[in-house]
Amino acid sequence: MFVGSDISELPKSDLYRELARQIAALVQGETDPVANMANCAAVLFHSIPRLNWAGFYLLKGGELVLGPFQGQAACVRIGFGRGVVGTAAEKRMTIRVADVNQFPGHIACDTASKSEIAVPLVSDDSHLLGVLDVDSPELDRFDAEDEEGLQAIGRIISAKL
Repeated sequence: MFVGSDISELPKSDLYRELARQIAALVQGETDPVANMANCAAVLFHSIPRLNWAGFYLLKGGELVLGPFQGQAACVRIGFGRGVVGTAAEKRMTIRVADVNQFPGHIACDTASKSEIAVPLVSDDSHLLGVLDVDSPELDRFDAEDEEGLQAIGRIISAKL
C-alpha cells in the first residue's frame, strides 16, 4: 500500500523531486495506463498546493479525450489548437498561462480556474499521447520550477502509456 507524506511545505524543487520519486514508485510495477494516470492525478492534486484540478487528456481519434483527474467535472473532448490543452497538444510544447481569461480561445471548464499549465505527453518515438493539465484558482500560480517539475512527471507517465 502506498502511503504518502505531507510534502506540500517543501521548497518547490524538493517537492517536485519527491513527487517524481513517489509517482515513479507507484507506477513501477503497474502496466495499466488508467490506473497509473489516476494515481498520478491524485498524488499531484493532494500534494501541490493551491490547485483546483489535475489530470489527463488522451489522444483518441484525432482529439483529446478526458482521462483520469481530480477536481470538478471537466470538458470531455478538446480539439487540437483549442484552449490551453489543445494548444499544448498542437504545438507539442508546455503552455503556462498566468491568466486563463487572457488566453485566446480559453475553454472555461471550471470557472474557478485562473491559471493553468499543460504539458504534452510524448512517446519515446515522438508520438503525442496526451496532455497533463493542472489548474489553479490563483492568478500566475505556475512558474518555471512548476514547469520543469511537471515535465519530469509527464515523462514518467508517458513511459507508462
